Amino acid sequence: MIFAAGFGTRMGELCRDTPKPMVPFAGRPMIAHCIGLLRDAGIRTIVANTHHLPEEIEPFLRSEGIAISREHPDILETGGGLKAAVPLLGNAPVITINPDAAWLGRNPVKALVDAWRPEMQALLALVPQSSARGTSSAGDFRLEDGRIRRGGALIYGGAQVIRTDQLDGVAEKVFSLNVYWDLLSETDGLHGLVCDGIWCDMGHPAGLRIAERLACHV
Repeated sequence: MIFAAGFGTRMGELCRDTPKPMVPFAGRPMIAHCIGLLRDAGIRTIVANTHHLPEEIEPFLRSEGIAISREHPDILETGGGLKAAVPLLGNAPVITINPDAAWLGRNPVKALVDAWRPEMQALLALVPQSSARGTSSAGDFRLEDGRIRRGGALIYGGAQVIRTDQLDGVAEKVFSLNVYWDLLSETDGLHGLVCDGIWCDMGHPAGLRIAERLACHV
């Protein structure tokens, strides 16, 4: 699943008339790079949620054979968006990915698929500070024996494998993935994978410029 419903607030004028996933990066819409990562990893059923300027993104999604989960009238945030898309996604573990992150190295989706184990509830792609660009984040998590704990220097890279069968345990309709992660961590089911290569937050104009420069040297 590609999270494509957001308003692109950090992008300012770039997203006044354009959904953030459709902003160009390296000659293609950001979301096209996500679709490529998923398909290169063997993912065939791809869903994207939409909300902001759906008429500007949905024709492209249809042309790519992507199923659409439109959020209307309210945007549901990441956790709520995932929950609403379950009828399209099915009951198997799901890959989710944010289109505003540039991965310059090994395909993180392939890395997550290769590292996934049946006992996991979620496996998050994590980035060390030394590999992160375009962000001032001090970090989100640390790893202890492969399991994620809050607080630490590792940054969530915006990609994961996650089971959806406990989403009904969250009563709210609108909620962040953080709420669901906290629920999964109660049973020690939250795992992390430190990914190789350079990662860049290109969800703001300065980050996009950095990602463009990096892409020129790949």
